[in-house]
Amino acid sequence: MSKHMAGQAPKTRGSRRVNLVEVSATKLMPIIAARVGGCVSLGQGVPSFATPPHVVEAVSRTLREDPASGKYSLQPGMPALRKAIASVLDREKGLRYSPESEIAVTVGAMEALLCAILAFVDRGDEVILPAPCYASHIEQVQLAEGVPVFASLRRADWSLDAEAVRRAITPRTKAIVLCSPGNPTGTVFDEADMAAVCELAMAHDLLVISDETYDYVTYGRPMPTSPATYPGMRERTVVINSFSKKYALTGWRVGYMAAAEQLMADLLKIHDASAICAPTPAQHAALAALSGPQDVVDEMRLALERRRDLCCRRLHELRDYFDYVAPGGAFYIMARYKFTHAPSMEVATRLIEEARVITIPGGSFGPGGEGHLRLSFGGEESEIEEAFARIGRWVKAKA
Repeated sequence: MSKHMAGQAPKTRGSRRVNLVEVSATKLMPIIAARVGGCVSLGQGVPSFATPPHVVEAVSRTLREDPASGKYSLQPGMPALRKAIASVLDREKGLRYSPESEIAVTVGAMEALLCAILAFVDRGDEVILPAPCYASHIEQVQLAEGVPVFASLRRADWSLDAEAVRRAITPRTKAIVLCSPGNPTGTVFDEADMAAVCELAMAHDLLVISDETYDYVTYGRPMPTSPATYPGMRERTVVINSFSKKYALTGWRVGYMAAAEQLMADLLKIHDASAICAPTPAQHAALAALSGPQDVVDEMRLALERRRDLCCRRLHELRDYFDYVAPGGAFYIMARYKFTHAPSMEVATRLIEEARVITIPGGSFGPGGEGHLRLSFGGEESEIEEAFARIGRWVKAKA
């Protein structure tokens, strides 16, 4: 006879929190594509650039010469790297954080985001997500057993709508997650809209989690203002960033979080329990990236701008089938398809199976994304050209 009573769930069943989360479409679509074979990708947001040679050489040299470089670092990260991060935040954003007590190096921005959610969100707490939003923001709130509450971006240009955020606030609201430039829309939030949302955060005593992963890549405009710079916001903002995209270190898994000391004390509890420290070789890579030549960043930004222009041009050629808003930053476009009312998951799956092109269904980024496909222009121009050639043939023949 089974050890389990009749009707009793087995103890190996997944937890309540894990059953709240579904596999992200950004991970699922490449899995489908691998089964189909022969696909080109406008899917996962990974630029094609290689890690800069000076970073590779610096890490290689350090591993050869310093035995400690392959061991644990201090829990919040190497002191030299934290000092370098503090210097960048001050120079680029006017944000002053103590490298000793207000900056921590993490396993990519993803771990920093999860630390922020788990440190401050309890079961039933509501977290406002201006949407369409990054799918992992949704999933991490669910992992904490919080409630994602979507505040729609303005559909005409995907701009931040402070009034929509205000309407989303309830007595259960705990935090707002902001991401500018945004994934999946590429929108750079206007300063007036950002200031209005910060005023709401102060008026309602809300935490702001600011995902600034794409701050370096804007087109024809300055780096967006961090919410932490607004009066009264430093004490209630967790600033999160990554070295992955800016310095082509996606596989190294290194990012950071900066926050006022009283917030950082709680963030570090989650960081210690989940990771102990970021990989020390990756921290050396980040330090080499920050202290080395920055022209590599400018070159990558210019290449991405050319790819953005190519993507917009090809979408314009398919204007009978797609609408889009040209992104002001990042390397994504949300393309609204006009040829069917089918769910975005169905359309994206058909594109893989019938056209051999990977896109990401817009519905995975919240309700405001349904009816769209997220296209990434991080790949080489030749790959983008081939993807659009296939899409063009497909929509004209089958859509």
